[in-house]
Amino acid sequence: MKIAVIGQSLFGQEVYKELRKEGHTIVGVFTIPDKDGKADPLATEAEKDGVAVFKFPRWRVKGQAIAEVVNQYKATGAELNVLPFCSQFIPMEVIDHPKHGSIIYHPSLLPRHRGASAIHWTLIHGDKKGGFTVFWADDGLDTGPILLQKECDVEPNDTVNTIYNRFLFPEGVKGTVEAVRLIAEGRAPRIVQPQEGATYECIQKKENAKIDWNQPAEALHNWIRGNDKVPGAWAEVDGQKVTFYGSTLVDNSTAANGQPLDIPGASRPGIVSKAGLVLFGNDGKALLVKNLQFEDGKMIAAAQYFNSGSNAAVELTDTEKAFAEQMKAVWQSILTNVTQIEDSTDFFKSGAASMDVVRLMEEAKLRDSSCLLQNEDIYMNTTFQDFIQMCVRRIRGEDDEEELIVDYVEKNVNNMTVKIPHQLFINGEFVDAEGGKSYKTINPTDGMAICDVSLAQISDVDKAVAAAKEAFEDGEWGKMNPRDRGRLLYKLADMMEEHQEELATIEAIDSGAVYTLALKTHVGMSIQTFRYFAGWCDKIQGSTIPINQARPNRNLTFTKKEPIGVCAIVIPWNYPLMMLAWKAAACLAAGNTVVLKPAQVTPLTALKFAELAARAGLPKGVINILPGAGSLVGQRLSDHPDVRKLGFTGSTEIGKHIMKSCAVSNVKKVSLELGGKSPLIIFSDCDMDKAVRMGMSSVFFNKGENCIAAGRLFVEDTIHDKFVKKVVEEVKKMKIGDPLDRSTDHGPQNHKAHLDKMVEYCQTGIKEGATLVCGGKQVERP
Repeated sequence: MKIAVIGQSLFGQEVYKELRKEGHTIVGVFTIPDKDGKADPLATEAEKDGVAVFKFPRWRVKGQAIAEVVNQYKATGAELNVLPFCSQFIPMEVIDHPKHGSIIYHPSLLPRHRGASAIHWTLIHGDKKGGFTVFWADDGLDTGPILLQKECDVEPNDTVNTIYNRFLFPEGVKGTVEAVRLIAEGRAPRIVQPQEGATYECIQKKENAKIDWNQPAEALHNWIRGNDKVPGAWAEVDGQKVTFYGSTLVDNSTAANGQPLDIPGASRPGIVSKAGLVLFGNDGKALLVKNLQFEDGKMIAAAQYFNSGSNAAVELTDTEKAFAEQMKAVWQSILTNVTQIEDSTDFFKSGAASMDVVRLMEEAKLRDSSCLLQNEDIYMNTTFQDFIQMCVRRIRGEDDEEELIVDYVEKNVNNMTVKIPHQLFINGEFVDAEGGKSYKTINPTDGMAICDVSLAQISDVDKAVAAAKEAFEDGEWGKMNPRDRGRLLYKLADMMEEHQEELATIEAIDSGAVYTLALKTHVGMSIQTFRYFAGWCDKIQGSTIPINQARPNRNLTFTKKEPIGVCAIVIPWNYPLMMLAWKAAACLAAGNTVVLKPAQVTPLTALKFAELAARAGLPKGVINILPGAGSLVGQRLSDHPDVRKLGFTGSTEIGKHIMKSCAVSNVKKVSLELGGKSPLIIFSDCDMDKAVRMGMSSVFFNKGENCIAAGRLFVEDTIHDKFVKKVVEEVKKMKIGDPLDRSTDHGPQNHKAHLDKMVEYCQTGIKEGATLVCGGKQVERP
């Protein structure tokens, strides 16, 4: 068909491109005039293709069509008008002229939310379903017959941008092209819009976006997100107009610590916390705002409200000055209407648009791979000077990250002071469990409590998974260059090596591992594991395969390996840190995020690891650690719909249960390392001394708490008695006792339940006719 495209923006550009791909002839593009010397993207694309472009400032004057404009349009000979996004009023002489009339894309499920701010009102009203409509234009305001509709779920924390980018833009382009296809095939319906449920709302502008605080928290949240980013919901704070961005609903515990901020009209003061600004509805429930913007255009993180002006300028090195000059050239190329870029030049006040934000982020990353920016970074640093200062701090790793607050338990042990975190680690913070629930972790050497450890509840699991999902989908981790990801993992390995004596000491007192073995194996191999997988980060690749046997062979298929998302990890107690490393390092190297449940009896090295990961610079939400019960935490991770893979090491019985739960919930991928009973077979022609040494090593290594321990020894009958005698002689030479004593061979069993089970096995063996030749009961504590 011959089509006239009437509209503007990137959306109009994409519709235009797809219509051309479908084989339609675009006889003319009608768009808005250039703004600040910059053409609209639709105009730029059409001019590149040699398509006629018309940039009328208006189509009507005082309600009457401009004859000259209408005649230029009619001369194109269009058979159909497509209006993908149009901010101008188009006269009916144009709408009705083509053979097939005109169709319009509208971002709501008509007849609901007629008008120019449909997406805003979908969110403001808290609609659970959103979507778009392609309808036949008539002389009413979004009242024409429906041709096509598509719907989507509205997520609880969606903003105008997120729902637009996730669904309304990509699916809207496809839907508009599909509508044209139906018209071309003569199958396009004309469904009269029902009157029932029809609404019309005004255009959202700054003057009518003021927040009415006398509402429940959910209504306040909907109002703020429905105006985010444009025009922006605002209120008077400290005598000035402040605009609120990045709202989420939270529980009231988020406001536990922070500084009060009086907000006129609000039911109670807000709380400036580490997470942001906590606000309250008239129902007492809470919402959290991440960013604030002042009247002068300056945007800050809400958590920095009380110290927003405290940053001193950094002095640039020669290399950083060169970077600044390169970025000045980028600004100049974007802001073509500005004669010269000064330190005070404001990016947005000089004409930059949202599409320019993406370009600026990519240009900065091209010039320094460690300058990884997000949209908010640009909005919060709008002048060139602030932008360069922010970039330099990011490159140096000094970009005002919040200080990690750790409520340590300190122990003077092993000739050092060990500092042990004891709270849950969620979204980059150590926090108490819901309701402050906790339990005592026991030192198996003396049976005394080491400290109270937070005991995760189901709500804590949900928070951790949500944090991991956000870090994967929207955070810095998901956008990071694989080589930079590897750099962070190398740095984490270095941090672990720097603290290896402390980690080994914690492992010894929490699990009973002999300190020298913990230093070499538990901790040493963990460090090696992270270094190994750090090297894999930029070497994960697919393959390209010929698929056509005909000649010449030009058909290929290729695979691209991508991270899967949130990975849950449930580990056992025998090698607490090493099991963490074996599973987590691979997940992180591939670009996934992790929620890990350590064994309830050995949580401390996992929590210390979390601290080191944060200090190494791993972004918030990438690693989350949840000490707790397997029946609660492990089960919720198995059931959680946002967990995409679960790795488990433990018993066969529990492994079967996990596999079933993972299948029923969302068919998540599962990796299981389950129980075994490894045999060692010794024949009469063996080297007896070597066989005894190997047998004892197989049984007693790491106190026998080993997945490949020799659970059964089969000895040929002719040498049985001799072999047993030699083993008893060697066992009596072993020193059993304090794992921190460098001469100790065998520390305490990991925890009392395990010790009791071993004693019970000895008693059962005697009852069943076995001869006890050594031991059979707990030795006295040192």
